[in-house]
Amino acid sequence: MRSRLVFPSPVSARRAARVAILGAVMLAAACAPRPLADRGPELPDAKIEKIYVATQRALEHPRQTFGQPRNEELNFFRASISIPPTHQPGQIEWAEAGETPDPREHFVVTDTRVIGGADKFANQVARAGKGQETLVFVHGYNNTLSDAMYRLAQLRTDFEVTMPTVLFSWLSSGDPRGYIYDRDSVLFARDDLEKVLTRLTGTGGERVLLVAHSMGAHLAMEVMRQAALRGNRQMLSRISGVVLMSPDLDPDIFRSQAEAIGDLPQPFLVFVSRQDRALSLASFITGRKPRLGVIDGPEAVAGLGVKVIDFTALADGEGLNHSVPTTSPAAISVLRGMIDQAGGRFEDYMVLKREPTGLLSGASLTPVN
Repeated sequence: MRSRLVFPSPVSARRAARVAILGAVMLAAACAPRPLADRGPELPDAKIEKIYVATQRALEHPRQTFGQPRNEELNFFRASISIPPTHQPGQIEWAEAGETPDPREHFVVTDTRVIGGADKFANQVARAGKGQETLVFVHGYNNTLSDAMYRLAQLRTDFEVTMPTVLFSWLSSGDPRGYIYDRDSVLFARDDLEKVLTRLTGTGGERVLLVAHSMGAHLAMEVMRQAALRGNRQMLSRISGVVLMSPDLDPDIFRSQAEAIGDLPQPFLVFVSRQDRALSLASFITGRKPRLGVIDGPEAVAGLGVKVIDFTALADGEGLNHSVPTTSPAAISVLRGMIDQAGGRFEDYMVLKREPTGLLSGASLTPVN
């Protein structure tokens, strides 16, 4: 039997070409030096955000590189990060390469304090807030410790978060070429994140709001699944809500994880953007199946108690549209309004709209049943 040559359709060919171009851009970016969080003085008119960090990284060598053994010790510290008076919503004002950071214009770290052990860490976090709830943020793929610290500080400022905030920094290589390495690092981090969440919720009525971005969503789901299988229901019952932003997850795996967990913490929100170019590349790498962060309807999560919010219309092209809820000023404005007005009540599937004027005040939301 003669074999046949099967040519891709024009649409498939164009999509493959776009993904190839995007991959080339990411590989080129991998050669560029990544900025570091630098020290700077505290200014009277700058806002200081205090974040608590639980990290698998060695504090003396926070960069994780290919071939380097993964650090097995969990470390803890507190960082004070200065937000410049000129800060714009959605932005992290980094100093340019070779430029000395100026706290009047750039994010800088004004102070760090190492905390000796998980118990002291949990106690300090509990004392940092007036209530009994902590926001725990899990970063995604291709993140350095500096990236994640500044992102959480930006979130605190732009969303006016008053509860204590904890960054869980797992061993991402901080390199676009490290996708598979980072997926393995997610599995390596499961036990440590479960320990942190268990300590933070281990006394009184302490609760956590779990927010995870990109590949960090895979880690958050794996930890909740693992806790359910271990019978760690006390920790699961203390999760006051979950937000998965641009989750880099196969929808089938997500459903399997959710069904193993059982009753999901509520509210449980998934933020998606159908023009997320980073997830388009992830889809290409993992078998051309759309990731959870680009679904275009509620069918993939039907029956799980999950609310989907589509931010596609509010994207501004920043960061490959992979962090729209945190980098787009329009999205930040609308999301803050939704939180204030909805009081935690959301439709199963909501598509956010931008009015033709393009003004931030014209952004709105449309529930889809």
